[in-house]
Amino acid sequence: MIEFVLGVEDLADTRFAISPLHETVFSLRILRDPGLHALHLPWRRSVLDSLGGLDTELLTSLVGRRLPLPDFLTPRPVSFAAGFEEELAVVRRTPPELVRRDLSAAHAPDPLPEALSVAAVGDDAAVAGLRDAVCELLRDYWRIAVEPAWPRMRLVLEADMTYRARQLAVGGARLLFADMHPNLRWHDGTLRIDKMISRHRVAADGRGLLLVPSVFAHKPAPPLSPQEAPLLVYPGRGVATLWEPAPVADAAALVSLLGAPRARLLGLLAEPTPTVELARRLRVTPSAVSQHLRVLHATGLVSRARDGRRVLYRLSPLGEELTGGTAGRR
Repeated sequence: MIEFVLGVEDLADTRFAISPLHETVFSLRILRDPGLHALHLPWRRSVLDSLGGLDTELLTSLVGRRLPLPDFLTPRPVSFAAGFEEELAVVRRTPPELVRRDLSAAHAPDPLPEALSVAAVGDDAAVAGLRDAVCELLRDYWRIAVEPAWPRMRLVLEADMTYRARQLAVGGARLLFADMHPNLRWHDGTLRIDKMISRHRVAADGRGLLLVPSVFAHKPAPPLSPQEAPLLVYPGRGVATLWEPAPVADAAALVSLLGAPRARLLGLLAEPTPTVELARRLRVTPSAVSQHLRVLHATGLVSRARDGRRVLYRLSPLGEELTGGTAGRR
């Protein structure tokens, strides 16, 4: 069991953050153990097909046999929604002695795997080299495995934070933690996290508590080291919907939403097309087409770019999502 002792000031300083680095590192557990979270199997299958020449042995060796992760790879987020590179820069500054400590703690009582053995026998320069190699590998892995889905993931995480903030406002800390996870218990100023490998008690002492919702965390995950400030990564709500196929656009519903002229117009914008050509295809005047295009552009459904004296219009990413890829089939 790990316990966080929180005073009144610490509760007042309870905050949320979103971390792309945490998500990237926590997803390594799913790569290593596909049975850990069945909801992520579609993501895992697609990622394994794309990793190509990445050193997956080094990636998965970062996860201990009982699935703990080294603390230095999941530092306290530097802001509410820091960028991946900003967070990775923090990891790059980790002193070699902390890299050794955290890798050993994540694998204890087992010895370090071969891919990480330099952390046990190498000097500071060698350990720093391993740290930097891991950072480069995580950057490549982020770009392939997590970044393409990050906008959708962030929406899920922000929705969870909105819900939690309301729980805190309505019922205080007791209601905030009540349905976060069965392993969490709040009582008399102490947050208890059951079924943990580590066993220690951490007094916040004015450092507050940082809560980080996660797509890939399957249970609450505080730092392994008692020297770290109170931080809790926890499973976010709504993850079950994340990898569901996008609904197929209903043409009739699209007409009801936008009206027949604008729905037909969107259907012609899979490729950049000038106003005159759109008017010809729809058999209406260019001025009528321009009026509809102004509305669609103002609402973010189409984008435009100048080509000489012509202005070309095409579906924006939002427009493509709304039409469900049916543009060009009409």
